[in-house]
Amino acid sequence: MESVSNAMALATLGLEGDHRTTKTAGSGRQVTLISQEFIAQTAHFLGRASIDPALLRRNLVVSGINLHALRYQQFAIGDAILEANALCHPCSRMESALGPGGVAAMIGHGGLCAKIISGGEIRIGDAVRVITPGSITDLFANEPT
Repeated sequence: MESVSNAMALATLGLEGDHRTTKTAGSGRQVTLISQEFIAQTAHFLGRASIDPALLRRNLVVSGINLHALRYQQFAIGDAILEANALCHPCSRMESALGPGGVAAMIGHGGLCAKIISGGEIRIGDAVRVITPGSITDLFANEPT
């Protein structure tokens, strides 16, 4: 995992440079999102002060928004338009990354999977904007990483 200040979202593929771009063309798991609040909750369940987001293997970290409320909706981050579909459940790698109980601590807090409808640049500090028929509504000044 590598933290970057911006990334290019490629329509129907994923984020440029991510291994998923060669594996998930057309799938619903082109990009994964998790909230800073979910990360903090997972740390709490594990008795930790914090968790390095890179350990959780999600593409984007946002804050100040209920990710579950975005499920089945289209939204924009930066110049890209995404559509959230499935919950991003923790995999067995979380036991080795976080230690015993890692999977259990993340259940319900793993974030969302999304597909990229329209590509574009995503930058740290870009807002998550829900797309409603005829308009895009700013939710919060979220910070994807």
